[in-house]
Amino acid sequence: MSSLDRILPFLRPIEDLLCDPAITEVMVNCGGRRVFVERSGALELVPERSLEVRNLTVAIKNIARACGDEISEAQPALDARLEDGSRVAAMFPPCSVDGPTLTVRKFTHRYTLQELVECGTLTAALARHLTDAVNRRRNVLISGGTGTGKTTLLNALASTIPPDDRIVLIEETSEILIDKPNLVRFEARRAQAPLGQEAPLPAVTIADLLRATLRHRPDRILVGEVRGHEAFDLLQALNTGHQGALSTIHANSAEQALSRLAHCVLTANTGLPHHSTRGAIALAIHLVVHVERVGRERRVTDVVRVAGYDAAADRIRLESVSSPVSPGVEGGES
Repeated sequence: MSSLDRILPFLRPIEDLLCDPAITEVMVNCGGRRVFVERSGALELVPERSLEVRNLTVAIKNIARACGDEISEAQPALDARLEDGSRVAAMFPPCSVDGPTLTVRKFTHRYTLQELVECGTLTAALARHLTDAVNRRRNVLISGGTGTGKTTLLNALASTIPPDDRIVLIEETSEILIDKPNLVRFEARRAQAPLGQEAPLPAVTIADLLRATLRHRPDRILVGEVRGHEAFDLLQALNTGHQGALSTIHANSAEQALSRLAHCVLTANTGLPHHSTRGAIALAIHLVVHVERVGRERRVTDVVRVAGYDAAADRIRLESVSSPVSPGVEGGES
């Protein structure tokens, strides 16, 4: 039974879309008046398909409860996940101006590196290079835009980690599925307003979890996505003996990924000078792998090796790794 079955009773008007294996994402806009899907990497409007705003509102509330969460005017955002890694995101008015919005990203398939090679996401030579980097405990940062396949590639690389290693996986919302014998999964928690007589729950951030992780004897630290001041704690961990880490970051290129990582570190307000931040990044990160959408496909378009920090020029030295993609090879979903 698919974990989507938990939410299907509330979404009968779009049940066929959610059950279609060719569809990877279903998006309900404008209070239910428009429905879009992603199929084979492209967005499509589903003609003559809509949901009543009242029914959509009730459905989203029921989905939130089924996922152990809550959504209301007081707490208008929902970001939940199902057991298989599928994501359910929703937003209520007044934050969603045109009515309730719902997005369901299905976790349809966990790709191996070999499958990513076969669908053209990267070359066999690069897959071997990245596997070797993981085995040699290199710290790898995967960059790209939304929906480019960063998490898919992280999953595939994580599957090559030796089974004897103890892995601590940290995520904002748990979606990475790794089958390893010594795996510890930590998930952040947003602050929750009190319900009735219950006391409010404080937030537990990625930074909190990273600091706690060091007391759980990790051989490998995996961070689903770096997006804020937790980058400082990650650098601290990587520069104090915790090697072989994997993480993702939103960026438009491999070089910009390191600049964005530096900006994230600076948001921690530790007083660390800019040049010291870049120097620490050059010591901590060994490889940056950048993924992009190319037409309807998702492909690795750039791989750089971090070759050190040039203090005189105040820049991180980068060396290109050749053959990131196979020209003309048709890729698949990732």
